[in-house]
Amino acid sequence: MKSFAAMRRRQLDRTAVSGTRRHSRTADIGRRLLRDKSAVASMVFLGIIVFLAVFANVLFDQSVVTTQNISVRNSPPSWEHWFGTDLYGRDIFVRMVFGSRVSLIIGVVTMVASMVIGGLLGAVAAYFGGVIDSVIMRLTDMFMAIPETLLALCVVAAMGASAVSLIVAMTVACVPGNCRLVRSTVLSIVDSEYVEAARACGMSDLGIIVKEILTNALGPIIVVSTQGVAGIMLTASSLSYLGMGIQPPNPEWGAMISEAREFLRSAPYTCIIPGIVIVLTALSFNLLGDGLRDAMDPRLKD
Repeated sequence: MKSFAAMRRRQLDRTAVSGTRRHSRTADIGRRLLRDKSAVASMVFLGIIVFLAVFANVLFDQSVVTTQNISVRNSPPSWEHWFGTDLYGRDIFVRMVFGSRVSLIIGVVTMVASMVIGGLLGAVAAYFGGVIDSVIMRLTDMFMAIPETLLALCVVAAMGASAVSLIVAMTVACVPGNCRLVRSTVLSIVDSEYVEAARACGMSDLGIIVKEILTNALGPIIVVSTQGVAGIMLTASSLSYLGMGIQPPNPEWGAMISEAREFLRSAPYTCIIPGIVIVLTALSFNLLGDGLRDAMDPRLKD
């Protein structure tokens, strides 16, 4: 009993010290991230996109998104229409603002769902090992043998084109990669002393996986998740461009390019401007992920 009580006290002391160190390390990560100019620029750009998406209904009249005005179709950018108008006379800037909601929701929700599912599967595989690990990894290999876009196309074709089917399709496509990522990360910490101490104190396997293992593997997960949102948004835009995603007249960046592709020569801004915004948004997520990776690297000194 004495040895158990002593071990319990040591674990509590280690938890308190770990909390203090974690707070200090978080502050260091924040300082290093703010010194990265590309990461700061990415956060500013993404902040503007998120702000416009959240307050779109306050800043703009939503009826403009679907109301047609053929008399001003394919008008060039002007003070009245900042990005010009499309083939139906709808304001491209306003449609892109409302379309950013769809793109961000699909990207973030898909990444969170795929990381939760894939993370739990990867952590379980690394923690228990043996047959469980082999079964999960072989299933992962089967799904990873199919290209993500092709797998997503199959799911969307089976479920029908909609925002929900896009999220489900992209989640299914992203789970295998996230599962392997978390498994490799967990394998490096599953035999750590604090995990053994948690076992000795009687903590359940689920509690160890969630509270001890996954919380200490958040660094790589956050970095990959940030960069993964960019890939998901690009794939979702590609599917919408092919007619397998968000359907007109609902605004979505890829669908807007698809509608305007016939006017690439006569009104190139209708295609080019949405394409530039897609590229800048994906680039911003990638640069932010790079900045987080560098800021979280303990080998880098101030």
